[in-house]
Amino acid sequence: MARRLSLMFGAMLAAASIAALPATAQTIAFGGIRADTTAEVQVSADSLTVDQTDGSAVFIGNVVVTQGAMRLAAAEVRVEYGRDGQREIERLLASGGVTLVSGVDAAEADSAEYSINTGSIVMIGNVVLLQGGNALSTERLTVDLVTGAATAEGRVQTTLRPGGD
Repeated sequence: MARRLSLMFGAMLAAASIAALPATAQTIAFGGIRADTTAEVQVSADSLTVDQTDGSAVFIGNVVVTQGAMRLAAAEVRVEYGRDGQREIERLLASGGVTLVSGVDAAEADSAEYSINTGSIVMIGNVVLLQGGNALSTERLTVDLVTGAATAEGRVQTTLRPGGD
């Protein structure tokens, strides 16, 4: 799935003319879905390593994290727990070709940090966001799953297709 999205993103960006925007933060909508950040988090992976000394767990290989309608895939996801031990997840640190899908929107990055309590996902490095026929690339994308808003930071390049197709 991640490889297919990579090829689709690459082809779309290569085929389209890219318009460069200023290197300031750009706020965009990340779909109409407001994810339920209180929903249970489900994780599947090829293997799991738990470290009792620092209260973390590392899922490795074909990791898929789902929470409600949101799906995050990566090569590795480190789960960091809060002060209450393994009863409360504080954040997820994903690396190795991260793909985030929410509704009809999809984003890809080198790494991502999902802060469960705030409902915020920060995607970092070679970020590509695909929304319908529109594409955006940037260095850093912060998505607020509660409001559905996203902020792109760094050098932002976008392709906009007027007319709905």
